[in-house]
Amino acid sequence: MATTTLEHEGINQKELAAIIDQMTNPFPAIDTTEYKEKIFRSVEFKKNINSDQLTKLFITTALENVDEANRAWSYIAARFYLDQLYKKASKNRGYPAEQKYGDYYHLQKILVDKGIYSPKILEKYTKQEIMELAKIIEPERDFLFDYIGLHTLATRYLVTDHEKNTYELPQERWLTIALFLMQDEPKELRSVLVREAYWALSNLYMTVATPTLANAGLSYGQLSSCFIDTVEDSLIDIYNSNTDVARLSKSGGGIGVYIGKVRSRGSSIKGFKGASSGVIPWIKQLNNTAVSVDQLGRRKGAVAVYLDVWHADILSFLDLKLNNGDERQRAHDIFIGVCIPDLFMEQVEKRGDWYLFDPLEVEKVMGFRMEDFYDEKKGEGSFRKKYFQCVENDALSKTKVPAIQIMIRMMKSQLETGTPFMFYRDEVNRKNPNKHAGMIYSSNLCTEIMQNMSPTVQYNETIDGDTIITYKKVGDMVVCNLSSVNLGKAVPDDVLDRLIPIQVRMLDNVIDLNTIEVKQATATNKKYRSIGLGTFGWHHLLALKGIHWESDEAVQLADQLYEKIAMLTIKASADLAKEKGAYPLFEGSDWQTGAYFQDRGYLTGDNAGKWNDIMLNVKKYGIRNGYLMAVAPNSSTSVIAGSTASIDPIFKPFYYEEKKDYKLPVVAPDLDHRTYDIYRRSAYIVDQRWSIKQNAARTRHIDQSISFNFYVPHTIKAQILLDLHLQAWKSGLKSTYYVRSTATDIEECEWCAS
Repeated sequence: MATTTLEHEGINQKELAAIIDQMTNPFPAIDTTEYKEKIFRSVEFKKNINSDQLTKLFITTALENVDEANRAWSYIAARFYLDQLYKKASKNRGYPAEQKYGDYYHLQKILVDKGIYSPKILEKYTKQEIMELAKIIEPERDFLFDYIGLHTLATRYLVTDHEKNTYELPQERWLTIALFLMQDEPKELRSVLVREAYWALSNLYMTVATPTLANAGLSYGQLSSCFIDTVEDSLIDIYNSNTDVARLSKSGGGIGVYIGKVRSRGSSIKGFKGASSGVIPWIKQLNNTAVSVDQLGRRKGAVAVYLDVWHADILSFLDLKLNNGDERQRAHDIFIGVCIPDLFMEQVEKRGDWYLFDPLEVEKVMGFRMEDFYDEKKGEGSFRKKYFQCVENDALSKTKVPAIQIMIRMMKSQLETGTPFMFYRDEVNRKNPNKHAGMIYSSNLCTEIMQNMSPTVQYNETIDGDTIITYKKVGDMVVCNLSSVNLGKAVPDDVLDRLIPIQVRMLDNVIDLNTIEVKQATATNKKYRSIGLGTFGWHHLLALKGIHWESDEAVQLADQLYEKIAMLTIKASADLAKEKGAYPLFEGSDWQTGAYFQDRGYLTGDNAGKWNDIMLNVKKYGIRNGYLMAVAPNSSTSVIAGSTASIDPIFKPFYYEEKKDYKLPVVAPDLDHRTYDIYRRSAYIVDQRWSIKQNAARTRHIDQSISFNFYVPHTIKAQILLDLHLQAWKSGLKSTYYVRSTATDIEECEWCAS
């Protein structure tokens, strides 16, 4: 957009001061004297300055004042940025700038005509409905954003035209999401539901997943965060999976791939022994796909590959991301995860041996697939029986390795690359509410999604005239539909009871409105109707409550709060089932039998009466969603909402994020003399054993899992890191995400000094 050039002689100090006063008046404690003087000096030395340059000067000078005691300057910078957005939108849409927000119905018409907005909102709602609902927009809620939050929203998610000109404003993004997600609700309820969804979004009580935030209401893109595929052991299915990964990555999905069914290096092909090159070449193909197929030009694709710790290729798999060795055996752009049974961790702890097998040979010799079994109880079950049958069968080739040596290789890779992620498959499947309908082999890109999986298998291909027809047996390709509660705002404002029902409804509607190019993903989405309601702002909430991270009080809060969130989420899904019907596989599930509530001890605790009522309601009416809760990393959406990421401790109370041509100050939310002591014990300082205790408490209430990071110094002793992994496994955690290690310029951690 062209900007008006302002000659410096034509804009005097009085006018500049008036602009500054207008933006800073809501912050009476701020002394603007030095700020004004710096602006005056900067403008004086310029021969001319246009409006964009002046706004940038206001913003960068304000950000220079941000520190631990002066976070208000970030909100002042946001106001200057907002003013710029208002002016650009008004110019492009043709209304007076002082209005801030223009005609919303007109915005819909403009962007539909340009092919950017989907016509669905104009088709499903009358003009009168849209104009009436546009009145709920509250422009002053734009002031909830600090600068980094607003900048992230504006540059990544607000809708522009094809030339990147500003059209959509923040409150219009929230309203568009609300209208789009409620378009098929009954007309007599729709207006109320749109208002509730807008209330939840615009007050920053919750965030939707980034694909929903970016694509809801648009004519392109899909709404789900990520997908998990299972690769069958055949050439055609391996390549079909790679194609599906590319198609999903193109539309903005992160991908998890379980490759444990694929035969190992040296296995036979059509009876020819030693012919297979194993899983590494296929993973390198996925690596190339991740790099080559980006997500709508916003970022490169992201793929995580999971392999069982008993797979014969596990050692070369663990070296995939290392920076030394044979580059032909490296895949630096994918992420790796290891699927770990209880038996392996037991062998690590007792320094026992571990055996590696080729999955194809196991199937041919033993007549079963080892990955299809898990231990139904801690210390006993189907998997270990099948494993020992393989160990004892002399007809089966195997490699014996000390279990601790494999664990050391994993930890070495974690300290160098952050991965592999850990997936504790027995605990995952024991807690699977849909174990009656399938198996969970692995997780997703962020280790919080745990749903039934199976490969899609191509079994025939025929020609009908000039048309080739391919036949496939549809497998369960997992779909992640995510949204998160802002704990730092929703809990203090006591709105969880109002918030979670509308949040669950929004997530459920994503399932029906989504357009996924890969058909088996669409089928699985409708079959389980899975959602992942999560949270962020945990450290923020602790700070507001004055609760130290390393305390029993924090563990107790995690237990109580996540039980409440689980109760509200399950009740909301059950209420939806009464209204719209249960998910297709409800019969026989742990939801239907009541085992879900019994296994978690809900029927004997302090809230036994409430839980019993919910269980009876679920048995009577069903539940709308087969999977309900998952805590994602949600780093970018937590930035927009001005809170802390996920359940993680903050990085530091105050630091600078390096950008291309400037430094962006980042301050912990609500940092002041009351909260500083809570924030001071930040990510690399807090005792990670307390983080595990917190997650063990909240995991009981999460039917899926949690993106849970370890933060350790790079000098951590191997035994200490091993002890953390053992504690996580013994505590019933289903997965761990990155091991994030740091350089030496941090406060020494007492907990790892031993």
